[in-house]
Amino acid sequence: MPDKKVINFMGQRKIAALFSLLLMIAAVIALSTKGLNFGLDFTGGTLIEVNYSEPEPLTNIRNTLKEAGYNNAVVVHFGAETDVLVRLPRGLSNTLGSEMIDSLRQQFDGTIELRRIEFVGPQVGEELKEQGGLAMLMALGLVMLYVTFRFQLKFSVGAVAALVHDVLITLGFFSLLQLDFDLTVLAAVLAVIGYSLNDTIVVSDRIRENFRKLRKTESEAIINISLTETLSRTLVTSLTTLLVLFALFIFGGELIRGFAIALIVGVVVGTYSSIYVAANVLLLLGISKQDLVLPVKEGVEVNDLP
Repeated sequence: MPDKKVINFMGQRKIAALFSLLLMIAAVIALSTKGLNFGLDFTGGTLIEVNYSEPEPLTNIRNTLKEAGYNNAVVVHFGAETDVLVRLPRGLSNTLGSEMIDSLRQQFDGTIELRRIEFVGPQVGEELKEQGGLAMLMALGLVMLYVTFRFQLKFSVGAVAALVHDVLITLGFFSLLQLDFDLTVLAAVLAVIGYSLNDTIVVSDRIRENFRKLRKTESEAIINISLTETLSRTLVTSLTTLLVLFALFIFGGELIRGFAIALIVGVVVGTYSSIYVAANVLLLLGISKQDLVLPVKEGVEVNDLP
């Protein structure tokens, strides 16, 4: 057994399980009552491309549109700084483009040209929602198969439980605060699955290794040792990832802000779940040395093993 101090993570496993359960219940309640605030990619709306004679700050354009009654408008640069793409959560009408241009011209001294206006129908949104849900279900199924073949069935149950925990809480966070949920956020949720799985695999690999090395140690103690040994790696990975994500959130602009928020929540929750969800499930399923210890070779005495 290692000489360094072992942190008793599993000593608080019941409190952690209760905490996770409460978070998941809150997420389910938020999703069932409020739902997700789907963006234009899912609900349909109008895309308007305009060209300014001189660069105009996006903040000014957003404020102008908000004052004119165009709420929840997404305004981003489209190529050059003078080209602006506006996404509105409303249907296309014969006068929408001209009315919006007139509102913008009142706050801009130069000329504004309407380049393009088109409607993204709700049928496309329904297709994207269905494909996104199927993508997440397929990812979880493949994860379970992978972990089962690499480790053992109990590890796969723990890994999938951690992933469901992370995805559900991330979606619940967006539902509770009614943040825009678009394709970039969906991509972030899928990225959370990959990040959390990577963390869980590292911890599971160390648990399996220690079960084979420390044959006379109890299961709970082996898991505590494994989590302690991987803690520094887990924290360093999480902190460096969060530094990048906070930089994206602050400086990345409105277009990827939802992506950054989803990953920030997912990384924090995923780091927690790799310690207190996946490992907790292993103990609940009764993981033991018989599940993982390699068979004893002929001619080797049991007492000679570590």
